[in-house]
Amino acid sequence: MKTLILALAFTCLSGLAHAQGASCAAQATDKKLAGAAKTSFLTKCEKDAGAACDKQAVDKKLAGAAKTSFTNKCVKDATGA
Repeated sequence: MKTLILALAFTCLSGLAHAQGASCAAQATDKKLAGAAKTSFLTKCEKDAGAACDKQAVDKKLAGAAKTSFTNKCVKDATGA
C-alpha cells in the first residue's frame, strides 16, 4: 500500500512539473498580477488544474478514495495552495 501511495505521489508531482511548469500562485507573481486580475487568473488556473488532475486520475483508472486523494494532492501541488 505504501508503494502504491508513493508511486501515485511521484507520478502526480512529475506530471505537474511538465504540465504546469510552476504553481498558479508563482505564475501570478511572475506576471505581476494584482487585484481582480490576479483573482481571475487564480480562479481559472485552479479550474484548469482541477480538470487536468481529474483527467490524470481517469487515465490512471483510479476510483474512490484513491482518486479523491490523488486529485486533491494534484490540485494542491498545481495551485501552490
